[in-house]
Amino acid sequence: MDTGDTAPDFTLPDETGRERTLSELLEGGPVVLFFYPMAMSAGCTAEACHFRDLAGELADLGAQAVGISLDDIAKQAEFASKHSLGYPLLSDPDGEAAEAFGVKRKISALRTQRKTFVIDTDRTVIGVVKSEMKMNAHADKALEILRNRKPSA
Repeated sequence: MDTGDTAPDFTLPDETGRERTLSELLEGGPVVLFFYPMAMSAGCTAEACHFRDLAGELADLGAQAVGISLDDIAKQAEFASKHSLGYPLLSDPDGEAAEAFGVKRKISALRTQRKTFVIDTDRTVIGVVKSEMKMNAHADKALEILRNRKPSA
């Protein structure tokens, strides 16, 4: 999955158990979909909290962050509550969405790559952020991509 590709639609439960689809999430504006390896780990906490801290700037651009990992609903709920994240965390325990986006690892304790997709309302990927070690890069670069995006025709 790269810039210019059409993001696959999916249906996954969020941290409350509510089923969410990508197409439904996009009705509110662009989505910054970030895959992270493991809820509650130090790196993923830093990344998720940075998205939380920049939520207002994302909203000013009409966008929202949505996190996704292979963690179950209970773990996502604990993660969201402990850090007051305030945006959906989707549970992908079978890794179907991770596979569709090309971020599922075959063999590793870290089950997915840390990768962010900035998705416009027509499901076009308008930017991809790849960084396993720079936790703040994902939200910062997503904001930059959104600020420079051309309006959909």
